[in-house]
Amino acid sequence: MQTAAHIGSTIVIKGELSAREDVTFAGRIEGSIHVDGHALTVAPGANVVADIHAAEVIVRGRVFGSVTADRRIELGATAEIEGEIAAPVVGIADGASVAGRVDTQAARRSVLQLAS
Repeated sequence: MQTAAHIGSTIVIKGELSAREDVTFAGRIEGSIHVDGHALTVAPGANVVADIHAAEVIVRGRVFGSVTADRRIELGATAEIEGEIAAPVVGIADGASVAGRVDTQAARRSVLQLAS
């Protein structure tokens, strides 16, 4: 079983983070995150000012930007999101904060179009 790449809490990125493996992000990023075919975890205490796209996204920190997932998005109790969320499946735990739009339909249509 492959472990996720871990980007620590003291790391600051200004620009694009791109990966083809599971990633756990605990630092600060201003830009964009694209994790092709794998999961991204935004750890508690992480500050993300970026648009995110991944197969699966788990948020336990702060995100200011759009979050799009091919399969699912999970918001933990410590998650704070300001922006649009789009995935076929979205789970929101008690205590999570979302200021923006949650869209499960558009993402589901995209998945169905790819399967056709």
